[in-house]
Amino acid sequence: MNEMGPANEDAKWIEQSISGDTEAFGSLVSKYQNRLYNSMVHFLRDEAEAEDVVQESFVLSFTRLASFRGSSSFYTWLYRIAFNTAISRRRRRRPRVSVERDLGEAGTAMDDSGPQPGDRLDADERAGQLHAALNRLNEQHRMILVLREMDELSYEEISEILDLPIGTVRSRLHRARSQLKDELSSYFQEKK
Repeated sequence: MNEMGPANEDAKWIEQSISGDTEAFGSLVSKYQNRLYNSMVHFLRDEAEAEDVVQESFVLSFTRLASFRGSSSFYTWLYRIAFNTAISRRRRRRPRVSVERDLGEAGTAMDDSGPQPGDRLDADERAGQLHAALNRLNEQHRMILVLREMDELSYEEISEILDLPIGTVRSRLHRARSQLKDELSSYFQEKK
């Protein structure tokens, strides 16, 4: 039986893509686009901006694919491109007002598809509090938490993406978790 693991599958698609097979690169895009998009939404807090960053990142990765050395996973390499793209775009962009986001944060947009509205409201409120607490963290701490807790990346992968020593990743993650706990403690004390 010749089973191909994810890394071998990626390597095959990368090799085919470099040889001019655009369908092979399409396979890489299909495999990673949702995961990358979700990460960028958490980081950028803007769905439209996250879509733009993901699209730009895939274009950049396609043009730079021949420079991929394979010393890390393809996703780690792609994420690094997306992270740098997001940082560059953030530095260039002006603050934008999003009426839809503001309405959602104000609680005027409700989803009534759940069978028990009270449960849905509680879950939405908790999620809103978590997102608000994440947004109050500085960019470094928010990104470390997103990479570790939401993307479930290893310390080594985070170290490579952020170009930091593993010890720094661990200490920032600890501080980020502590800050998030502090941010959320008042909310949970009110709920008791």
